[in-house]
Amino acid sequence: MSGIRTARTARTRLLTAAASVAIAALTLSACNDDAADAGGRTTTANTPAPAATAPATAAPAPAPATTETTGTSTGTGTSTGTSTGTTGTTTGAKPAPVPAPTTAKPTAKAPAPQPPAAAKAVTCEGSTTKTVAAPLARPLNHLLLTVTNTGSAPCHLYGYPAVRFGEAQSVPPVIEDSKPQAVVTLMPGQAGYAAVNLSATDGSAAHGHTETTLTVYFHGPSGNESVGTGSNPAMPPKGLYIDDSLKVTYWQQTMDDAVAG
Repeated sequence: MSGIRTARTARTRLLTAAASVAIAALTLSACNDDAADAGGRTTTANTPAPAATAPATAAPAPAPATTETTGTSTGTGTSTGTSTGTTGTTTGAKPAPVPAPTTAKPTAKAPAPQPPAAAKAVTCEGSTTKTVAAPLARPLNHLLLTVTNTGSAPCHLYGYPAVRFGEAQSVPPVIEDSKPQAVVTLMPGQAGYAAVNLSATDGSAAHGHTETTLTVYFHGPSGNESVGTGSNPAMPPKGLYIDDSLKVTYWQQTMDDAVAG
């Protein structure tokens, strides 16, 4: 009884397996027919697509050396698939050629500037000088005349001052012993001197009187004529007392020489 059951079980399993194989064969055949009707192409089901291979990353190209040139850059590009490329051309001015070194020739030394030529000396007179009259305490009854060159050129003080007090018709005489060894020359800004003996200290001279105005004239090279304009130095408010002993010294280079005369 047990053997019969085993045989039946084996038979049943065999029939079941055969039926399964038949059904699978029919199913495969039907699929092949459908594929042939659709396009005459055979497709293998469940065949995995090849995996996309990522492109290798290219190492960055070294940056080109920078040159100091001037130019313009234009470019065009086209895209194919999923990659984009740009091509371009660069045009620019070529660098100017470097000139060959030259040997500089030594330049001639410029001549040293020369000082301006000295101005020609002229005769001192009222328009180019300033005259100051100052009474002296020592010696008594004396007046000091100071003449300053206010011009731009040297000037010569020839002879002695021709002084005129008030309305006098003549000029007083000069003290001959006071004559200097050379003509007094005044550079611009420099001063010359002369003294005037106004009156006798003992009152022995005649025609004593007081004067409140004074004009000083200048002699030319000959010593006998007046040149240019005179000068009118200020007088003391009370005036100056003079008499017939009135006389003057020659022009001197220093004040001491004038007072000593």
